[in-house]
Amino acid sequence: MTRDYSQLFPGSTPTTPPNPLRALGWQSFFASQLDADEMTETPPVRVTEVHRSGLRARGAAGDVQLPPDADVTVGDWLLYDAETPGRSRRLERKSLIQRRAPGRETRMQLIAANLDTVFITTSCNADFNVARLERYVALAFEADVTPVIVLTKADLEDPAPYVEQAEAISARVPVIALDARADDVQAALAPWAKPGQTVGFLGSSGVGKTTLTNALAGTEAATQDIREDDAKGRHTTRHRELYITGTGPVVLDTPGMRELQLADVSAGLSTLFADIEELATTCKFRDCAHETEPGCAVRAAIEAGDLDPERLMRWRKLAAEEELNAATVHEKRDKARATAKMYRRVQSEKKNRR
Repeated sequence: MTRDYSQLFPGSTPTTPPNPLRALGWQSFFASQLDADEMTETPPVRVTEVHRSGLRARGAAGDVQLPPDADVTVGDWLLYDAETPGRSRRLERKSLIQRRAPGRETRMQLIAANLDTVFITTSCNADFNVARLERYVALAFEADVTPVIVLTKADLEDPAPYVEQAEAISARVPVIALDARADDVQAALAPWAKPGQTVGFLGSSGVGKTTLTNALAGTEAATQDIREDDAKGRHTTRHRELYITGTGPVVLDTPGMRELQLADVSAGLSTLFADIEELATTCKFRDCAHETEPGCAVRAAIEAGDLDPERLMRWRKLAAEEELNAATVHEKRDKARATAKMYRRVQSEKKNRR
């Protein structure tokens, strides 16, 4: 039986019920990358889970399993090849959140693809850390994903000081303080958590990400309270997973990240620290290091109380880290490409000698 997918393409006349893929976050951005024949032969599926043993994806026909693929992450859309699942084609991404892999590995780790909004979650206690929030915001800006800072545990502490510090991070980032277990969570997040949208929660363990996911997705994943002695969270989410709500947004839950190394986020940092970079353009010297140079607009702003000196220090630290990590990752990537090229040349020479 041939299925009619005409409703997936803008401007066509629908002949079937509403697009079943919309509940999975399907948008015109993805529809524009294929034609009706491809839709019939290789219907789109969205990756909801990634494991070492393989991928789990979901489409209009239900769940499917695919072999592991290092270049695919949660949230990706694939054109599913039922006969040879390993040949399923990944569609171009609308957005991609990634970080340098933790530890000594010099590679990029894919976190999630095709998110519209990321809720950067922390709590009004010892977990709150401006420098860490800035890292998450830079990742979101780089990926062209809307960042929203969500402060939980607002019922246990006076949230006002935390809100003030969070709002100072960027004028472009909304800040919300709430109780993750309250009944008004959906209403608080409603401006971003709309049908057809994909939202995700990023942050440390124990700050309420899974509880918030449950509130939006209607799931009941296991949660644990934070430890009272140090406000550190316990891991409750073991892997990244997309939850399909059916009538609301697609929701991504993630494990807490103990380490968040930045690489390839220069544009994100420029957006995050736009105030400093704008000041730097008015310094007397183009190569001003903002230390002791005469006519430094950045130092003048600090002395006038218009710029927090700690913010300048964090900007320098993140810029240096990003430059070093990006160079290291690119160097390894170039070496790998050179090695592969040499291997192909050797194999070709061997073949020609025969």
